[in-house]
Amino acid sequence: MNHHQKRAKVFSIVNQKGGVGKTTTAINLATSLALSKKKVLFIDIDPQGNASTGFGIENSQRQKTIYEVLIGECGIKEAIIPTRINRLKIITSTVDLSACEIELVGFERREFLLKKALKEIIHDFDCVLIDCPPSLGLLTINALTASDSILIPMQCEFFSLEGISHLLTSLGLVKENLNHHLEISGIILTMYDRRNKLTEQVETDVRDFLKEKVFQNVIPRNVRLSEAPSHGIPGVLYDPQCSGSTAYSRLAQEIIEREVL
Repeated sequence: MNHHQKRAKVFSIVNQKGGVGKTTTAINLATSLALSKKKVLFIDIDPQGNASTGFGIENSQRQKTIYEVLIGECGIKEAIIPTRINRLKIITSTVDLSACEIELVGFERREFLLKKALKEIIHDFDCVLIDCPPSLGLLTINALTASDSILIPMQCEFFSLEGISHLLTSLGLVKENLNHHLEISGIILTMYDRRNKLTEQVETDVRDFLKEKVFQNVIPRNVRLSEAPSHGIPGVLYDPQCSGSTAYSRLAQEIIEREVL
């Protein structure tokens, strides 16, 4: 099989609102895709570095991070390290990245630094997943400019639709000005609680508003998933049978089919 022609599909996982299950989704989706025999590169571009921690990558292993790649101190290949999961590699982040927003302001074509770096390894993977910070600063803009598709985790709560409308406006601006190919792959409903009437109402509203852009598989509220990061293991491996893990596995299949990965 000739893999040279196939190019990885690049996804940004983005929501400018924190606490919507964004990193949990990023980690478990990446792991589920790798378990489905896809070659995955995970890029943690959030200065909090929660995804790197959630994969059990100690700070001592984070010598070369996405920060060094963006400011041009090292090549992207040098920054890729293995995780404990087969077929899943990662580029980590540390708190140094928070200075990056300011440092990059002086760079030429500063919105395109990640896109340029990715060119070197785009044929080595089936997909690249980027966990973005919960803001629309220069790091997120770099991720969006480098992406084919966006995945938006969204919690079913009262102001969610309002937040999504803001986000869609911002994404529209990025598409218009920086990346004409940017598409929304879909909205992922997270922290879903079937006993809550509001959840149902929000889901109905979102599906009415965004139609088939909302994934069928929703992610339930799940204690086991929230325990996993403190053990440095993705939830889908920490407790493969729990409702959250099976939901992420199904979501991964839905994405593989929808995106023809």
